[in-house]
Amino acid sequence: MNQDLSILHLVLNASFVVQAVMGLLMLVSVASWAAIFRKLFALKRVRTLNETFERDFWSGSSLNDLFAAATRNAQTCGPMERIFASGMREFQKLRERRVSDVGTLMDGARRAMRASFQREMDEVESNLSFLASVGSVSPYVGLFGTVWGIMHAFTGLASLQQVTLSTVAPGIAEALVATAIGLFAAIPAVVAYNRFARDLDRIAIQQETFIEEFSNILQRNVSAQPAPATRSTY
Repeated sequence: MNQDLSILHLVLNASFVVQAVMGLLMLVSVASWAAIFRKLFALKRVRTLNETFERDFWSGSSLNDLFAAATRNAQTCGPMERIFASGMREFQKLRERRVSDVGTLMDGARRAMRASFQREMDEVESNLSFLASVGSVSPYVGLFGTVWGIMHAFTGLASLQQVTLSTVAPGIAEALVATAIGLFAAIPAVVAYNRFARDLDRIAIQQETFIEEFSNILQRNVSAQPAPATRSTY
């Protein structure tokens, strides 16, 4: 009985449909774990790059120097640095066009930073929808395999004259394995999704706060002198 009800034996002796459901769920689980680890490393890199740039920004470095560094390292810098570069680039373009109205200058810089902010958030939020789908759909896919397996088991019992627990148990156990695998795929995906959603909220708040602070610095510099801003600690 112990050997007949081992997990491997149950999987190998399940019906084709149930085996297909189990195989699909295992593939989804592997893909889910791969997405989880990629997202863990990606968010860690984003936080590190943002914190590094924020330290440099508030250290009193020249805005022109920071902008030049962001332009050189556009492919490797963090989201906050690219947001800064977008705002600074638009600000300088408007100043080169002899735009002197403070409202026009600030609106242009803010729009550029907001557009860059949306692009960066879309990038860091990639794969989250996949984890959400795995977490919500996998239990139902496993349940489908279980229902199908139970139907198959009872169909096989229909021709028996006498039905005992020993004849019913293997078929029911085979079907329930599909639900177990579905939960195995769904639970880590749901936990990871909730964790990443909280991390993304913190990153979004950090970057939105930076946009407002940088906008205030630009506005103070424009109001104080006609030349472009040069210091981040003005």
